Amino acid sequence: MEIIENGFVFSDDSNLIDVNAVHHYLSVESYWAKNIPLALVQKAIDNSLCFGVYKDGKQAGFARWITDRATYAYLCDVYVETTYRGLGLSKKLMSLMLFHPDLQGLRRYHLATLDAHGLYKQFGFKALENPERQMAIVGKDIYEKEGK
Repeated sequence: MEIIENGFVFSDDSNLIDVNAVHHYLSVESYWAKNIPLALVQKAIDNSLCFGVYKDGKQAGFARWITDRATYAYLCDVYVETTYRGLGLSKKLMSLMLFHPDLQGLRRYHLATLDAHGLYKQFGFKALENPERQMAIVGKDIYEKEGK
């Protein structure tokens, strides 16, 4: 699946992903995956349904779904490079992803965000009902510890 709009390419073709660019963003610029090793980024990409945004052949944005493509999908690692923010790329990317054939009819679409609630609300995401039913094991600063 590929869409070209205003000089940007939006694609689900994992072969187009610049793993080094995604790794740089996640390990250096993100708040959620600081210092993540390159090998883990590659493994995550290999095992997810990934989407990229490209400008002139370079990675301008990225997102991935951890999904069984039948009942559940968890959206993560969503970003648009600073240079390209404010152009509506996140909205276009969300539209493309939510209408992807592999993500139709799922029982639950899930995500976690610190600061993008407004974006995701536009696509039907809302705070969890019955959050007391949700549980997690969270590894804090896990990539910091691996390097030591």
